[in-house]
Amino acid sequence: MQFAIPPRKTSQPPLYARTNASASAAYKRRRQLQLLGYIVLGLLTFYLTLSFCFSGWSEDAEDGSAVIEGHQDVVLVTIFDSKTMSDDYMKIVKVNREDYAARHGYKTFYTDVSGYSKLVDPAPSSWTVIPALRHALTDHRSSEWFWQLSADALITNPALSLESHVLQPLESLMLKDIPVVPPDSVIHTFSHLRPSRTHLILSQDMDNLAHTSFLLRNTPFTPSTPDNWAQYLLDAWFDPLYRAYSFQKAENHALEHIVQWHPTILAKLVLIEQRRFNSYNYATPPVRNGDGNLRTHDSMWQEGDFVVNLKGCRENDKRNCEEEMRHYLAMWEKEIEKLDGKAPAHVGPAQPKPQPKEEKSPGNPAAAA
Repeated sequence: MQFAIPPRKTSQPPLYARTNASASAAYKRRRQLQLLGYIVLGLLTFYLTLSFCFSGWSEDAEDGSAVIEGHQDVVLVTIFDSKTMSDDYMKIVKVNREDYAARHGYKTFYTDVSGYSKLVDPAPSSWTVIPALRHALTDHRSSEWFWQLSADALITNPALSLESHVLQPLESLMLKDIPVVPPDSVIHTFSHLRPSRTHLILSQDMDNLAHTSFLLRNTPFTPSTPDNWAQYLLDAWFDPLYRAYSFQKAENHALEHIVQWHPTILAKLVLIEQRRFNSYNYATPPVRNGDGNLRTHDSMWQEGDFVVNLKGCRENDKRNCEEEMRHYLAMWEKEIEKLDGKAPAHVGPAQPKPQPKEEKSPGNPAAAA
């Protein structure tokens, strides 16, 4: 009899069906491979669990350190602008840095904004602080701390070392659980960060992060630290998107952005009082917040302060950086005389940078006069 449609095949083979030997062998191999995979996965899980536990213990031990002990390998980074600063002015700043570095066993690194202009154009030249720091890290790979200090600042208390004044008492200086950017940022500094975990030390002025003086910690490449956090920070900060964004205060606002919205950076940031290492040579006037409360800020340099910063002296036609520097240069020389029993080699008052003379021409009576 012929059927129009073939009969449906049963899923159960007949009793007399012969078992396929090759299929059975392949099934056994699959089972063995599965068992081997389970064993490898179990061993890997066990290893990762132990690694996590031991790394957690080591992190706890690192977090437990409340003091940065001993002498630190410090590099003082100063970035000049030879187009706007006179030779005498730059000499004063260098003598100030060299004396301080020699007194405490530190190193110095000087550079000029002109060396990085192609990297930052068309952004403002103030962005050069980032490639200049990267340059310093490259030249001093083994150094641990880099102190970026504005060329318009003077170390006025040379007796204070960074270790005794900032790094060793850092635990007590930390401003914990405060707005990262004043006055009311919703992002706050960590409340449990310890000095051993600190990689960036900054202060705040009335309105912003005071990035004209800050400490950056370098972590040289080792098998246990394959990633360099300092280089990561500088790369993130120098992102072309930020340079093209036209922040109102250029790299300063870009820094404020990344420390607030990048937890990897916020987790290494410590804020301390401004006058600890970045006093301004002017008082900050009080302002009223939106709620009507009066807000004040202590920024004015006082005798005995570590550093005086002439912030903004090049942005205001009514101010003169060279003139302002003379007063603090005289005070620094007195401090040196107290320490050494003799006055330092005279460097002379800073003279204004000479302006190019206007060429005389018959069509310019004013120039010809």
